[in-house]
Amino acid sequence: MENHANCSGEEESCGERGLLHLWKGYSCSVTPEKLLLSRPVLQAALGTRHGVLLVEGGQVYSFGEMPWKKALPGNPVEPVLEAELSSQRVVFVAAGSFHNGAVTEDGVVHMWGENASGQCGMAGAGPVPDPRPVELAERDGGPPQPVWVLELACGEQHTLALSGQREVWAWGSGCQLGLLTSVFPVWRPQKVEHLAGRHVLQVACGAFHSLALVQCLPPEAARRPPQDKCGQCNQLLYTMTDKEDHVIISDSHYCPLGVELADAKQGATVPEPPDSGQLSAPPPTAPAEDPQSMEEAPKQAEEDVEEEEVGDGKAGEELQGPAEDAPGGELHAAPPTESRHAPASRSSPYPDEQAVQAYLKRLSDHALAEHAGKSAITVQCAQQRKGDPAPPDLTSMPQPTTTVGSALNSLVVSCASAVGERVASTYEALSLKKVMGYYYPSGVPGGGGPGSGEGAKETREERMRMEESMQGKKSSSLGDIREGEAEGLSRRLSLPGLLSQVSPRLLRKMGRSRVPAMALTPAAIPESEQHLPSLHTEVWSWGRGKEGQLGHGDILPRLQPLCIKSLGSKEVVQVAAGAHHSLALTAQSQVYSWGCNTSGQLGHMDSPSTVPRLTKMSEGIRVWDVAAGQQHTVLLADGDCFQPILYYSGRQVREGTPGSPQAESGGYTQQPVLLPFCMNLGYVSSVFAGGQSCLALADQNVMGFIASLHELAAAERKFYCRLSNVKGQILRPLLAVESLAASLGSASTPLFQALAAHFSRLCHLTGRHATSLTAFLRCSCNRDVRGLAMLEHAAVFLDAYKEYCSSVGNFLVMGGFQALLKPSVEAFGKGLEALQRLAESGEESSPPNDLLVTLFYMPMRHLHEYGRLLLKLATCFEVSSLEYQKLQDGCSKYEALALHLKRKRKEAEYTCHFWKSFPGKMTDSLRKPTRRLVCESSNKALTLQNAGRFSVNWFILFNDALVHAQGVQPYKNLFSTHHVFPLATLWVEPISEENSNLYGLKVTSPEETFTLLSSSPMEKAKWLRAINQAVDQALGGAAAEVGVLGSSTVQRPEPPISRTASYTFYKDSRLKEAIYEGRWLAGKPHGRGLLKWPDDRTYTGTFKNGLEDGFGDYVVPNKNLNKNDQYQGHWKEGRMHGFGVYRYATGEVYEGSFQDHMRHGHGMLRSGKLNSSSPSVFIGQWVQDKKTGYGVFDDITRGEKFMGMWQDDQRQGNGLVVTQFGLYYEGTFASNKMSGTGTLLSEDDTTFQGEFSEDWTLNGKGTLTMPNGDYFEGTFNGEWGTGLKVTGTYYKPNLYDGDKDKSRAIKLGSMAVRPEEKWCAVFEECWTRLGCDAPGRGENSKAWENIAVALTTSRRQHKDSPELLSRSHNKTLESLEFIPQHVGPLTLVKYNSVQRYLIKACDTPLHPLGRLIETLVAVYRMTYVGVGANRRLLQQAVGEIKSYLSRIFQLVRFLFPDLPEEGAVIPGPASESPEKRVLSSPNEAPQLESPQPGRVVSSSALLLPVLLPRLYPPLFTLYALEKEREEDVYWECVLRLNKQPDLALLAFLGVQRKFWPVSISVLGEKFEVLPNTKDACFASAVETLQQISTTFTPSDKLQVIQQTFEEITQEVLALLKEDFLWSMDDLFPVFLYVVLRARIRNLGSEVSLIEDLMDPCVQHGEHGIMFTTLKACYYQIQHEKIT
Repeated sequence: MENHANCSGEEESCGERGLLHLWKGYSCSVTPEKLLLSRPVLQAALGTRHGVLLVEGGQVYSFGEMPWKKALPGNPVEPVLEAELSSQRVVFVAAGSFHNGAVTEDGVVHMWGENASGQCGMAGAGPVPDPRPVELAERDGGPPQPVWVLELACGEQHTLALSGQREVWAWGSGCQLGLLTSVFPVWRPQKVEHLAGRHVLQVACGAFHSLALVQCLPPEAARRPPQDKCGQCNQLLYTMTDKEDHVIISDSHYCPLGVELADAKQGATVPEPPDSGQLSAPPPTAPAEDPQSMEEAPKQAEEDVEEEEVGDGKAGEELQGPAEDAPGGELHAAPPTESRHAPASRSSPYPDEQAVQAYLKRLSDHALAEHAGKSAITVQCAQQRKGDPAPPDLTSMPQPTTTVGSALNSLVVSCASAVGERVASTYEALSLKKVMGYYYPSGVPGGGGPGSGEGAKETREERMRMEESMQGKKSSSLGDIREGEAEGLSRRLSLPGLLSQVSPRLLRKMGRSRVPAMALTPAAIPESEQHLPSLHTEVWSWGRGKEGQLGHGDILPRLQPLCIKSLGSKEVVQVAAGAHHSLALTAQSQVYSWGCNTSGQLGHMDSPSTVPRLTKMSEGIRVWDVAAGQQHTVLLADGDCFQPILYYSGRQVREGTPGSPQAESGGYTQQPVLLPFCMNLGYVSSVFAGGQSCLALADQNVMGFIASLHELAAAERKFYCRLSNVKGQILRPLLAVESLAASLGSASTPLFQALAAHFSRLCHLTGRHATSLTAFLRCSCNRDVRGLAMLEHAAVFLDAYKEYCSSVGNFLVMGGFQALLKPSVEAFGKGLEALQRLAESGEESSPPNDLLVTLFYMPMRHLHEYGRLLLKLATCFEVSSLEYQKLQDGCSKYEALALHLKRKRKEAEYTCHFWKSFPGKMTDSLRKPTRRLVCESSNKALTLQNAGRFSVNWFILFNDALVHAQGVQPYKNLFSTHHVFPLATLWVEPISEENSNLYGLKVTSPEETFTLLSSSPMEKAKWLRAINQAVDQALGGAAAEVGVLGSSTVQRPEPPISRTASYTFYKDSRLKEAIYEGRWLAGKPHGRGLLKWPDDRTYTGTFKNGLEDGFGDYVVPNKNLNKNDQYQGHWKEGRMHGFGVYRYATGEVYEGSFQDHMRHGHGMLRSGKLNSSSPSVFIGQWVQDKKTGYGVFDDITRGEKFMGMWQDDQRQGNGLVVTQFGLYYEGTFASNKMSGTGTLLSEDDTTFQGEFSEDWTLNGKGTLTMPNGDYFEGTFNGEWGTGLKVTGTYYKPNLYDGDKDKSRAIKLGSMAVRPEEKWCAVFEECWTRLGCDAPGRGENSKAWENIAVALTTSRRQHKDSPELLSRSHNKTLESLEFIPQHVGPLTLVKYNSVQRYLIKACDTPLHPLGRLIETLVAVYRMTYVGVGANRRLLQQAVGEIKSYLSRIFQLVRFLFPDLPEEGAVIPGPASESPEKRVLSSPNEAPQLESPQPGRVVSSSALLLPVLLPRLYPPLFTLYALEKEREEDVYWECVLRLNKQPDLALLAFLGVQRKFWPVSISVLGEKFEVLPNTKDACFASAVETLQQISTTFTPSDKLQVIQQTFEEITQEVLALLKEDFLWSMDDLFPVFLYVVLRARIRNLGSEVSLIEDLMDPCVQHGEHGIMFTTLKACYYQIQHEKIT
């Protein structure tokens, strides 16, 4: 409303909003007085004789009698400003009988007024004249946390606050606080623990009772105690004791939490069970022996079932579990001498006779005795033993409850009188639990007492009739109740011996069979709709109940909140409490009232009511706000027009003479009366009541804005009532009809259930929206229309309508409404008046079928209403304003949807009509709920090209498929076959007419292509457009919103030629019955997709032109092993081709190259796990699925590793074998065996050279040499290690045969595969990736192109899953996209850039070179790790690395053709930086005078830095094994010599005295070198040398040696303080000292590694000399003799 200040001027608008009208009573002469304030009133509250007002700006005014304000003279005429609150901004006010409360915007509570009972939350009993803050704090062990309060409610002696956490806090006096205390008053606010954890929406206070509106817990949160335990104390109801030959079942559970009520006047408190608040106590009763009571028991049971079915209205919408919801299911057993009682949430409506007498006597004071006949009050009292006198006053005695959970109990109790108490109690104990109908929230007591006579019986029946007639109108959920009831009864009647007691009516009801019930209430609220108020609510009440104001069906007080079960499914949205009565307003705009009714304030004259009953309102009056005073009720409602009207029920107030102390009370209303003056008040937005007064808060209608708002809310409320009526009066009865499933058939029944569910969801959404609009009207402080749910969350509404409309359409298409006629007639009679009334169809003659369609399409009409009302609201704003735009936008959305759904309805009706005329047989297979007809060619408009002479072709276009039906000429309507082409996989294109003069369309489907001919160009265009639109719609494209053919003249673009769709193949031999889901291009699978065959084979990956191509995942089930074979890898033209991983069902895994579905190229096969029967690993070359070429086979079981050549899966040709026991064999193999010449060495160097016939079997000539040099020559026979037969000569060489002996040394490796013949397949694959047929044959540019493609595709693949690539990896890939370009001769700078490129390329496996390196590292480790770590393999390992270098260098030179050959020199700039890895020495250059620095090109310098770090561990291990003995000698010597101090060691090594350091500096301080100083001399050089172990490549290690020399030189220079040149004699001892002190464990291995892999060009240079020095030191240390 603030938005309109601009229309009417600021000062005017103040008079138009928040106008307040005050009056008392309802006579025609009453004229409300206006309370005039300077600002609009936002909210008001009334006490007994005063009121408080909240005005705009957050200020508070009080008016009326305010005895707590001593300063005020008499009763002020004008409202008084509460100055204490002026500095605060108040957002909520409340008034109790004589005290007040206010909540400020920061959630703080302020109270003032009467405080005798602590109701102001201040210690001390005196009144509080001015507002004072009250501290609410959460004290959970820690420091107190202030509680943010949203709203307050005040009673006579208590106050309730609702916190931001939606919890209730209370203070004051009396049981109405709901606190676990008996000490009153409670000054400090305390939390009502019983409601903790629940979401409280609103609180209200009567004089001495409290109400809370609570959101229901979601189903899973409503925890239910197990059914064999007491619902209150959770103990077992039955105990079993096993005695030798029998079992005693005891049912004597006594609940310690049962309630004993003492005299209320003495202020005694009622202990309340903490959980469900049910009452139970064991009363002293005796078995009834009166025959009359026996007769009545069944009758009572029968009546009660009837009453519960109709009267209670507990819908099956939320049939909740027994323990939580229907405590009748729990049995609280008393000791055996007393009868047992089951507690119930509401006790019986029939008191026993003495109770009734006493109650009537008490009522006579009010002159209302006649109500006893009609009342449903329940007075729970003890059944008196015979002869006990009746108590004088029912209210002052303790009243144990006699509540029993269901009709069954009355049967049991009546039976008890005949059979004896023992039997009955046993029945109750054993059977109640299982048999009792859990669905009955109210209980029925046992037979009447001894005094029950005919009179009572009549009263009871009369009251019963009245109740039935009254309640029959409101029960909107009979279907579901009956559902539960039948189930309950069928269980009950399984009690043997009780059937004779059951009335025939009960049996008839029980026997009905039922369709499975469908919950018509949406269970959980979807996340998207959390913004709307919930309708799943409960009302909880507590406090004094003498007048029945708690609504639990009795007049007992309750110390703790207890849920009023009968309001559980009523969708209560607001509660209000008068002094002694209570009101609940539902979303259906009905009012339930209960409690004191002395003045008719309940809105009906059915006496006081202890259970909620409907207030009598005229037809069509919808209440949307309620207020309750001392003895009256005010209702704000919608009438015929949308201006609100006011109703009043309760005491008439006639003002006395001016001086009289009190106005005289007059008559009262029989039912709510319309207040005649209400139309003069303007647009009332809320009402308030208190004491005898009433207040109405109204707005004037500025610019039509307020009127439009009211119209919108009224329309929504009316619509919701209408939907609820359809749901309750049409849908429920239809769902309950027995023949429903039979009439609808199996196809339509689920559709009808879906329709009902969607209708229910729409209905629920509308109810919540209506409630939110009502709240929007009531909240006058913020009326920003932009926040309306229907604008803010329009999608939720639009979706609900779309879903509902499509479910009605689906039902209509399947002929459901035709089939629904029979059940409708069964449910509503022949005339279907109920339907006629609700459909509001004027025409009498409309056929019943159309009536149903009209009724179920009725909600769609409301969309136009939305559009109209939003437009009307929009006109109240400036066109440029945001509000106008938002409203206009919303209006167009709803209007567009209305038109769209209208089209949808037409489509459904058109399709329904089509099926009626369609030839029979095909209907069943083609008719589907979601299928709609677009057009068909029955008029011969379309024919098939090249069709047979006599064939008839009929084409029918649906929204999801094109159907081609074929038949034979004479039988026009008999089509023998039909084929369905799904539209998602249909491509249609026009054929040009130039040559053929035919108007044709070419139709392509995945397995067929055919041509359709049309009769004219127009017809051709029509079909082309229709098919294209339908295809586009089926794909969910742009045309999805376009309706039936011809309804849109706009030519839509063609559907995409590439699309995503699903298809089942039916012809293709390879793919028959396979299902493909994924991308298509012009009729063929193309792009990513999933293909699934009927035998469960699946392929997921990329396709090209209908075949698997690219990367894919293929799974083949293995039926025998019950596991799957799985291939993940590359495909080409439908076959496995390229790199992939194949996991066999047997457990084998192959990882490598494939070609034509076979293993071909380099690959690794792992067989078995380590613990399986025969684990082994093969890595090497495959040709057409067989191992062929070089490969390494690791037989883990036997502990052998073979490295050699294969042919057709067998070892063939040269090879070598090492075993874990140190045996080494190299030689020839044939047919998988060692065969032919070979050499065998054992661990201790015993050697055999000669002929072999089997593995490890010697057979033929040979020589066996012992480790000591002795040898045999001759013929050998037998297996190595088991004993050999030898025929030959034994030689013992003597010391002088030295030369001859030397010639006998064995050179290993001659029979092994040469290094350059190993892993050829790996290199070939790399060349292939670069686009070359053979090494070096191909184009350089093509190679770079292939590299670029490989990198970009990999990056694109990884973009979908970025977690696979680290950020640095991504950067590497980016930098690799730039190729190092160079023109002209290669310079050093360009050489360096090439080297940098190679380092990056080898870093990522996505680059072909990186892939190659990765594979080589894998094969190298496979070869030389584990069993392969054999010292005799060292030379093979070194040779292999050298062959890698030369072969990779060949690749690099192919990529960079300008790179010179191995050994060539690249000229460098004149001054070469010293940090270059390879230092060329002037010794090499022929011109010694003018050395020209440069860089020698070598494969090792370029590639070792990349390769060696990856291969270092296995290689260095081999060195260490080979040098083990030497190094042990060396190490022992190092350890010995290192025991000496520095000076002694220097002297021992012969270092010249002038080189001995005199002093050393540590951290800048100088220390003298003493004779005992250790590890101090040349420390920096020692430290430098130790770094040799942390480097990988020979060049790096040489660099370390050079730095060590430099460190020594610097230290000596510092010592001598003059220039000086080393001679080797001087240098060697110093260096030897450094080597000793460096203590390098594997120095021998380091030396050998450098020697083997050192760049040849370095050997004669500076580095070469330094290395020779280190080597000399190593040998010197080994042979050092220490004297």
